[in-house]
Amino acid sequence: MLAYTFYENDNRVRRYAEALVRRGDEVDAIVLGREGQVAKEVVCGVNVFRIQTRVLNEKGKIEYLFRLVRFFFKSAWTITVMHLKNRYDVIHVHSVPDFEVFATAAPRLFGAKVILDIHDIVPEFYISKFRSSPSSVAFKLLLLVEKVSNSYADHVIIANDLWYEKLVHRSVPSSKCSVILNYPDLSIFRRSVESCPHETFTMCYPGTLNRHQGLDLVIDAISSLKERKLPKFHVLIVGEGPERINLERAIEALSLGDHITLKGAVPMESVAEILKSVDLGIVPKRADDFANEAFSTKILEFMAMDVPVLVSDTKIDQYYFKQWMVEFFQAGNATDLAEKISNLIQSPERLAELRAGGREFIAENNWGKKAEEYFKLVDRLSNAS
Repeated sequence: MLAYTFYENDNRVRRYAEALVRRGDEVDAIVLGREGQVAKEVVCGVNVFRIQTRVLNEKGKIEYLFRLVRFFFKSAWTITVMHLKNRYDVIHVHSVPDFEVFATAAPRLFGAKVILDIHDIVPEFYISKFRSSPSSVAFKLLLLVEKVSNSYADHVIIANDLWYEKLVHRSVPSSKCSVILNYPDLSIFRRSVESCPHETFTMCYPGTLNRHQGLDLVIDAISSLKERKLPKFHVLIVGEGPERINLERAIEALSLGDHITLKGAVPMESVAEILKSVDLGIVPKRADDFANEAFSTKILEFMAMDVPVLVSDTKIDQYYFKQWMVEFFQAGNATDLAEKISNLIQSPERLAELRAGGREFIAENNWGKKAEEYFKLVDRLSNAS
């Protein structure tokens, strides 16, 4: 596994790696680390190598690109040295960025097969993160990088069906790509007891703190609700990212400290533990070019934990979910978000309906049911290496 990510927080990377280890494979993960973490550690049987530290505080394009390029060269050297010691059959590279796939050049030359996993579609991610334009030179260059990267890989995994259609149309033949959603691992995300009302109605968002995630809308919505005569409620935001400072300032400016708590990023197992006491999950993404089609693993993890979900009516979420599975609100509309929160706090019947819908969906859409598709891909590639 080769990924510009924090291993302990990246559910998608961990699902692949730990599933392979459970069936008897040997897996290394070359990833990022935080200050104070050890450089090498075994996590659930996976050998985790943290080759570069990162703080999520990039203030501009140049700084963000510099860190990506630095990781590219360090990871290329690391994986080459490691391959010479113990030949890899398959190297699974996780994007962002797409060009990280070329760090595998030496091992690939000596027979390793390469998977490129598109977590986030990079050109659209770029214009969302930096508020750029599809007509910009950078966007067009990223389209070229996407096409060349997909051509280089032996197989491409895409994180949802809408992006599959887009990438097949513009950069990769359908014969060499497949779709694997961010399915939850039910060995971790599984409610062990029946949901029951809590003294304080607790809502939660766990994930990265980026602008496209729409957390400022949650703050505006809660601000409009705090004076209403509602049962006691609270919002827990779990994660880190570039919007953290702006969110903290907004919470302080609107005197919402009693209603909203910002908690740093935690490992996947800790997220599951937190969700045991949550009454409502909130996924408030904006409907911009990127987020409108970005599938969120948070929704499925909420469902697996028997937590009803309130989600913006983005194109991707309306593609996969129906009204009996999730509660929709109008994307980008803090007023509608506030009304839906108010209604759900006061409607245990609707919450029960959403839990039932979530349970039905997750019964067929979980990692236990879908992991075999990934195993078959890895085995096919390794047998050809």
